[in-house]
Amino acid sequence: MKQITIFKNEEMNYLPEGWQKVKLSEVIKYEQATNYIVKSENYDEQFGIPVLTAGKTFILGYTDEDKSVFKDIPVIIFDDFTTESRYITFPFKVKSSALKILRLRNNKNNLYCLYATMQFLNFRPGSEHKRFWISEFSNLYIALPSSSEQRKIAEILETVDNAIDKTDALIEKYNRLKQGLMQELLTKGIDENGHIRSEKTHKFKDSPLGRIPEEWKIKKLGELLQYEQPTKYIVKTENYDERFGVPVLTAGKTFILGYTNEEDGVFKNIPVIIFDDFTTGSRYISFVFKVKSSALKLLRLKDDRNSLFFLYNMIQLLNYNPGSEHKRFWISEFSNLEISVPSAYEQRHIARILSQADEVIEKEEAYKAKLERIKRGLMEDLLTGRVRVNDL
Repeated sequence: MKQITIFKNEEMNYLPEGWQKVKLSEVIKYEQATNYIVKSENYDEQFGIPVLTAGKTFILGYTDEDKSVFKDIPVIIFDDFTTESRYITFPFKVKSSALKILRLRNNKNNLYCLYATMQFLNFRPGSEHKRFWISEFSNLYIALPSSSEQRKIAEILETVDNAIDKTDALIEKYNRLKQGLMQELLTKGIDENGHIRSEKTHKFKDSPLGRIPEEWKIKKLGELLQYEQPTKYIVKTENYDERFGVPVLTAGKTFILGYTNEEDGVFKNIPVIIFDDFTTGSRYISFVFKVKSSALKLLRLKDDRNSLFFLYNMIQLLNYNPGSEHKRFWISEFSNLEISVPSAYEQRHIARILSQADEVIEKEEAYKAKLERIKRGLMEDLLTGRVRVNDL
C-alpha cells in the first residue's frame, strides 16, 4: 500500500483533500423502533424472524410474529443508552424502544462506511443513564470522504467483515459439536476400546445424578479440588500494556484484562482453574498469570492422579444458577455439588479428546483475532485518510 499525506487545513485539525467535516445528524436520520417491538418473548430457533439488540448478545432469539417487521435494509441499530451499534442487512424485530434505527439522509453516501466511522469514534457514555443520540452522539463531527471513496472503503472493510463472519460461524459450529461431545463423554464415558458407552452394550446404574456407568463414583467437588486465595497474586497497578509479558486474568468473558510488567507475585503453579466466587464462572489456565481481584479462588487437584481438565469440563456441565444474591459460593455451596467421576485413566482419555476439540476452536479464535487486528489497522488508515483508496 502506498501512503500519502495530502491534507488541507480545516477546523477539524487536518482533513484529507476532498473530505469534509460534518455532524452525524447531517448525514444520518433516525427512526424510533416502537413500531417494530416484539410482543412476546416466546422465542424459538425454528421461527424465522430475529429479535435484535445492539449489544454483544445481538440476536436475542427468533419470533414468529410476521407483522411490523423492519425490512427497509440496510440500516444501523443504535442503543440510545450504551451508544453500541450494529449494521443490519436482514429483516428483523427489536425488543426495546431504547434502540434508534439509523438510515442515510442522502443515498450518495455509504451507510456501511458511516457505520465503520461510528465504531471509530472515541465516545464514552459514562455511567449516566440517559438517551444519547439526540443530545450528544448525533452532534459529533466526523471526517466524510467523497462518495466514491466511501464506497471503496466500505468494500475493503466489508471483505474483512465477511471473513470474520465466516470464522464466527465456524467457531459457533465447533462449539456446538464440542457441547454435544461433552454431553456424551461426561455422562457415558469411554470404554476400554475407545468407544462411548451405551446402556445397550454396557452396564449403568442409578445415582443421585441419574444413570451413570457402573464403574463411576459420585463425589463432591470439594473432595477432589483444593482452593487457594489469590491475595498474593493480585496486580498492584492497572497500567496495562500489550508489550508487557504477564497477563492479568478474570474468570468472566473479558478473561485477559491486560498485561502487566510486575514480576513479583506471579502465579506459576499451573495448570489451575480460576473460579469467580461471586458469579461461579471459571477458566482453565495453563500459563503464568496475575489476577485483579480477591473474588477469585484458585482450584487445584487434591489427588494428582485425577485430571484437572476433566474436572474443569465437568464444572462447565453443571446446571448451577447463583441467582442475584451477592455472596461467595465456593465454600458455602459450589464445593458441595456432586459430580460423577470415572477412573483416573478414563478421565485422562476423555480430557485428551476434549482438549483436541478445544485446540480446533482456539485455532479459529486466533484467526478471528488476527482478522480483527487487520480490520482495526485498515480502519485507522482508511477512515483517517492516512491511506487513500484511490492510490491502492
